[in-house]
Amino acid sequence: MPETTPADHDPTLEADVFASTCDSRPVLQNIASRWGALALVALRDGPVRFSALRRRVDGVSERMLSQTLQTLERDGMVHREVLEAIPPRVEYTLTELGAEVADQLRSLILILESKMDVVRAAQHSYHRAGGVGRD
Repeated sequence: MPETTPADHDPTLEADVFASTCDSRPVLQNIASRWGALALVALRDGPVRFSALRRRVDGVSERMLSQTLQTLERDGMVHREVLEAIPPRVEYTLTELGAEVADQLRSLILILESKMDVVRAAQHSYHRAGGVGRD
């Protein structure tokens, strides 16, 4: 079966992320990936250079961050600007869509961070009970 591209899909169809062939599903995967979500939220405060973003998103490799930013740029979430300087500088900012998505992700992160005691208690209980045969 030939691979489809976004141009192959009818733009008048409603997006349905639960449909395996929907164009929205890979975009959601890019946004919700570990590095995608962290990069988007890290960009909320304004223009950021690559090196500063890499320091902010602790643990991401240079290659993975570069790939993540390219993907987010392709999906219309991030804008990359090459500034005329010697040496040339590159800054990343969120697009309007990227800012809207980042705000939602930030809300999710705040809930998670504020409820880690509940998460830890659930994990402890799960492991104490053996954590198997639950399906």
